[in-house]
Amino acid sequence: MSDSNREIDVDVAVIGAGTAGLVAFRQAARHAERVVLIEGGAYGTTCARVGCMPSKLLIAAAEAAHSAENAGRFGVHAAPVHIDGKAVMERVRRERDRFVGFVLDSVEKIPAEQRVRGMARFEAPNVLAVEDGPRINAERIVIATGSRTNVVGFLKGAGSRLVTNDEVFEWTDLPESVAVFGPGVIGLELGQALSRLGVRVRMFGVGGAVGPIRDPEIRKIALATFRDEFPLDPDASTTGVRETDAGVEIGFCDEHGTEVSETFDYLLAATGRRPNVDGLALENSGLALDDRGVPEFDPYTLRCGDSPIFIAGDANDELPILHEAADEGRIAGANAGRYPAVQTGNRRVPMSVVFTDPQIAAVGLTIQQTDERCRGCFAVGSVNFENQGRSRVIGRNRGLLRVYGAHGTGRFMGAEMFGPAAEHIAHLLAWAAQQRMNVDELLEMPFYHPVIEEGLRTALRDLHDKLKLGPESADECMDCGPGT
Repeated sequence: MSDSNREIDVDVAVIGAGTAGLVAFRQAARHAERVVLIEGGAYGTTCARVGCMPSKLLIAAAEAAHSAENAGRFGVHAAPVHIDGKAVMERVRRERDRFVGFVLDSVEKIPAEQRVRGMARFEAPNVLAVEDGPRINAERIVIATGSRTNVVGFLKGAGSRLVTNDEVFEWTDLPESVAVFGPGVIGLELGQALSRLGVRVRMFGVGGAVGPIRDPEIRKIALATFRDEFPLDPDASTTGVRETDAGVEIGFCDEHGTEVSETFDYLLAATGRRPNVDGLALENSGLALDDRGVPEFDPYTLRCGDSPIFIAGDANDELPILHEAADEGRIAGANAGRYPAVQTGNRRVPMSVVFTDPQIAAVGLTIQQTDERCRGCFAVGSVNFENQGRSRVIGRNRGLLRVYGAHGTGRFMGAEMFGPAAEHIAHLLAWAAQQRMNVDELLEMPFYHPVIEEGLRTALRDLHDKLKLGPESADECMDCGPGT
């Protein structure tokens, strides 16, 4: 009997072997005996193959080049910087493959009989048909099928010159020029990195967004900073995209409203990602779907309606961040394993980081969410890093941090930042928000000197004063002195 005619019965079937799926599989296996992991593509998570890790490898090379080119400000003069594009991309691919290898090693530890290869689709609410594989009767199912790049239709005019962020890391050399569509997280990270590695970059957006930034004051300074490095129009009027013998020609209106065109080697589509649910035949699952075709679910249990089906990670299009995918895999897998004893899981304080330079970070509630939660009764404290001591010492004194607090309680609600060391400050603030600390408690924490975190203290003092929590803080120059 061929494998496609075989039928197996399991307690839990997990569809997808990415971050959420692998965590869900292990959690389900703690509570149920018959658990299988189904994967139709290559093993290796989005993060390791085409996301977090290869992009940071490219960014690391860009930071090295940028530091060398700007060493003169410190009185250090190096020979003219030469960027070996082939060597840059060889290291990116080599280290990327090493990270993927760690994931593959983890998958190989799963018994072969619990791994099913092939694309799965629903035949009925509890029945999965696997392409060239068995039919699986599953008492419970976890959908963890991840996401894929989403290419806006008109960009396909670039033809063979169209690339996505997934494909950039397969380059064996750096191109001369790239047009980047989408100044979101992926577009900003890759676009700035390529620019610093000597690639001519122009970035196009729609709607005025700059990364995930929600605070208008921070968006303003971020846009000005990026524009110092490469042309960026967050609300571009694009008149055409077409492949030519010379590359891809982009027609657009410049800052004066004049229609112009420019030719690039490639067009990088960084226009977001879409959940991989459209190939699952969800119409046979019995689940209620939203207008994106994604099953409706409880974000605290990851359960889809009142069914024994759960959805985790990028597949639910809720929080496409690795640590959130791992948390969701843990919650969904455990609930599938011990079903019907479904429990709510601990959801952490929202935190995100964009690895541009300066970095972008957000913690807790956005300024709009804070306004809604506090019914307008909130205040904003801020610090501009232009004159922050440590930031000036290291020549990275550009950016803005804004922290939000509630009137009356003085509770810290959230923050957004564009500036140096944002990845580290974001962690401090996320821990504080998860502990439900108020502004005074945050100010009681130790601050060393001289560090960038002293800028955080300045912002918190500003917030303290605006919330009228006590006597006004001392002059900010004391932040640069020995004590307060």
